[in-house]
Amino acid sequence: QVQPVESGGKLVQTGDSLTLSCVASARTVNMYTMGWFRQAPGREREAVAAVSWENEGTYYSDSVKGRFTISRDNAKNTVYLQMNSLKPEDTAIYYCARSTYLSNGPPLDSRTYHYWGQGTQVTVSS
Repeated sequence: QVQPVESGGKLVQTGDSLTLSCVASARTVNMYTMGWFRQAPGREREAVAAVSWENEGTYYSDSVKGRFTISRDNAKNTVYLQMNSLKPEDTAIYYCARSTYLSNGPPLDSRTYHYWGQGTQVTVSS
């Protein structure tokens, strides 16, 4: 398995919290930049958050900054997206993505990523 595998999406209420998981499908996840993206119906895919391999720096889109937290467990080769204070506009399919090895691409640019998961649906009801 080369593609990342996401899990954890479900139907929640406004204001709820939810954590998504992504198994990186790589031996050493800390050598890759990992990102979360989302796509809502009728909208283009957008970056949500990313964690860089180089310094474990984290990056967030303005729409989720302060509400979402990306983290990485190197021992489990897993990346998490903790989402708090969820809003109906957070409803989307969430995709996990993995860069190429030791990529220096911009963490919130989809062109940085070479491997994509199948996505997990998050629905936030009002």
